[in-house]
Amino acid sequence: MTAPILATSRRLRRTPFSAGVERAGVKAYTIYNHMLLPCVFDSMEADYHHLKRHVQVWDVACERQVELRGPDAGRLMQMLTPRDLRGMLPGQCYYVPIVDETGGMLNDPVAVKLAEDRFWISIADSDLLYWVKAVAHGWRLDVLVDEPDVSPLAVQGPKADALMARVFGAGVTTLRFFRFGWFDFQGRDMLIARSGYSRQGGFEIYLEGGDMGMALWEALMAAGADLEVRAGCPNLIERIEGGLLSYGNDMTRENTPHECGLGRFCNTHSAIGCIGRDALLRVAQEGPVRQIRSMAIEGGPVPPCEDLWPVMAGSERVGRISSAVWSPDFQTNVAIGMVRMTHWTPGTELTVEAPDGARRAVVRGEFFIQ
Repeated sequence: MTAPILATSRRLRRTPFSAGVERAGVKAYTIYNHMLLPCVFDSMEADYHHLKRHVQVWDVACERQVELRGPDAGRLMQMLTPRDLRGMLPGQCYYVPIVDETGGMLNDPVAVKLAEDRFWISIADSDLLYWVKAVAHGWRLDVLVDEPDVSPLAVQGPKADALMARVFGAGVTTLRFFRFGWFDFQGRDMLIARSGYSRQGGFEIYLEGGDMGMALWEALMAAGADLEVRAGCPNLIERIEGGLLSYGNDMTRENTPHECGLGRFCNTHSAIGCIGRDALLRVAQEGPVRQIRSMAIEGGPVPPCEDLWPVMAGSERVGRISSAVWSPDFQTNVAIGMVRMTHWTPGTELTVEAPDGARRAVVRGEFFIQ
């Protein structure tokens, strides 16, 4: 059967780096925030091995920004998340679960604090802009909410520091994790954070305006030739090994942060003003009845996980698998699943009803990469 073709249009926005991505031989795209997101270049496994050994440049312009600017920007930011932001300083990035009035997850972005009255929210795949605008309007807050022309470009992998120092100077390597600074590129200041959607380490460059997109892309590629730099993308295998959750896939609005294992980012007693605070206080007191767990699934490589796979204890359904793939490094199928508290103890043996048949699975105490 021939794979279907993705028909592009103006509704599926290209990025400032799309020309470079296509020149690098992208083999597959997915759609993320109404934009093209590369997902395979050579092959998933070849991309995976290269990411772990060298350095890659990722077009992640689909991580759109929601900007809050004005006197009530800080108040609005706290209304959106159960994480206490009182200690957040300009120059810091915070991972912030965003919840609705029921405590359900609406997004799990990174908040970037540019100033006391200005934030960027670097969002996962959901139309968060409309929720934030509605909250600001409904509460009559003195704040502007908009999507700025900002397109992130990630540099990920063990050689990321070496590459970034060549393009932006040695000072960029002194950035601490989830901190950002401003660095010159061809006469323009660019916000660079030590962050990214991999466990291999690296940076995200927040390009303002798309006019310098290809100049930035080409400079990184030229500077990293001897470092074996190449175009890459978030890698399914590496993200599951590292427990990096995918909003809309591993969690949705039906799940609370506690169910997603994100309770450490919920300061419900002190996050005064959070819209979902009352609902999450009850969850924090009672505890979740199900929670995301790392799992290993036995047998040969599993087929693509395109639907939720039931997790069974005998004839009783006790969970579901949302992400699964064969790991070359760990020589097993790595998976992310939501499991009931009665069966989430590490070492518990369960059965996964995969598309190619039932498979034995074991609940793990932690993800494969920490």
